[in-house]
Amino acid sequence: FGRPILLAQAAVPQPAPKARPAKTAVVAGPKAPMDHAAPDDPEGRYYVGSKPCETCHAGLFDEFSKTIMGRNILSGKATPQGKMECESCHGPGSAHVNAGGGREAGHIRSFRKTDPRFSVADTNAVCLSCHEKGEQTYWRGSTHENRDVACVDCHQVMRKTTPRFQLAKSTVMDTCFQCHKDRRAQSLRTAHMPIREGKITCANCHNPHGSATEAMLKGDTVNDTCYTCHAEKRGPFLFDHPPVRENCLNCHEPHGSMHDKLLVVARERLCQRCHTNQHNQAGLGVLGATAGGMRYAVGSSCQNCHLNIHGSNSPSGARWHR
Repeated sequence: FGRPILLAQAAVPQPAPKARPAKTAVVAGPKAPMDHAAPDDPEGRYYVGSKPCETCHAGLFDEFSKTIMGRNILSGKATPQGKMECESCHGPGSAHVNAGGGREAGHIRSFRKTDPRFSVADTNAVCLSCHEKGEQTYWRGSTHENRDVACVDCHQVMRKTTPRFQLAKSTVMDTCFQCHKDRRAQSLRTAHMPIREGKITCANCHNPHGSATEAMLKGDTVNDTCYTCHAEKRGPFLFDHPPVRENCLNCHEPHGSMHDKLLVVARERLCQRCHTNQHNQAGLGVLGATAGGMRYAVGSSCQNCHLNIHGSNSPSGARWHR
């Protein structure tokens, strides 16, 4: 029984291995896939890149390229989130392209609040996938989020309208006044913050993306917010005035007033809201004096004598005379 004989077999042709899809760094939200297939997409859509978008939206591309966001995306440079393209915000575009384009075709994401397919929370989540830190830290649970304010209500992403922040209107003030009509009316009063003059903006005092303070103030308290500019009122003083230390809003209306110094009422009536009887202005001209009734000084002011009403460091300033 000799050695085993090896029989030659005819080679059977094998099919060539299928080519893997080319990889790309397109980002769709906070965690983007590295290949074309979109994760967990029920329609099997995939990413096609920004070139097909530019074919139809050439004018919009030109406008977008002038914005801060457009320069980052269209330059092809990597961002902290990776390489960004149109589909990073609008979702995989294969179905949209295959359908020949058109609004909402191929389930492409729009950012219009009138689009019933996506809630405000859904569209905001796309923005927050990148803009979730810094001033946006307190967005979740903020007044604006709870009232269904969309990022696109205040920001214009695709066109350059302002040098900074890509606001929906030409100024911070006009952007805020879209909703805050009452504050707009107050800003037209004789005494007002220099907002209309462009010396400050609403965002100097408020963080529209939310804060840990009531009314979305930037400071820890109302007073701390005011002290940002009015540091000389901070103290501590040898003689403090309790209502001043408690809250600046006890005496002032910061958004606008018909009275000097943004006071909530006329100067001669302001003090007597608290100092009604024991500290009335005896001997001065009074209006409407009745037994046990309120007395208001005419042509006089408590500050004629009580000069340092916010607080005094004078040894003889217990009544804020000095």
